[in-house]
Amino acid sequence: MTSTPRTFVGTTTVQVSGMTCAHCERAVTEEISRVAGVRSVAVDLARGTVTVDVDSAVDRADIAAAVDEAGYALLP
Repeated sequence: MTSTPRTFVGTTTVQVSGMTCAHCERAVTEEISRVAGVRSVAVDLARGTVTVDVDSAVDRADIAAAVDEAGYALLP
């Protein structure tokens, strides 16, 4: 079992593989922004991270699905 919580409230940063350009940043930001409860999304291409701020409990699986929909993969 992983020690990563399934849901989160507040701000969390996740690793995303495959992001290399402004298009990647836009696609990931747009998809994650559609998840209910997400307040803001900040992509750091150099580090391959995405910081997500939410105003209500959000399931990590919903974030992973949004990243997948954008064409990338959330790393464990």
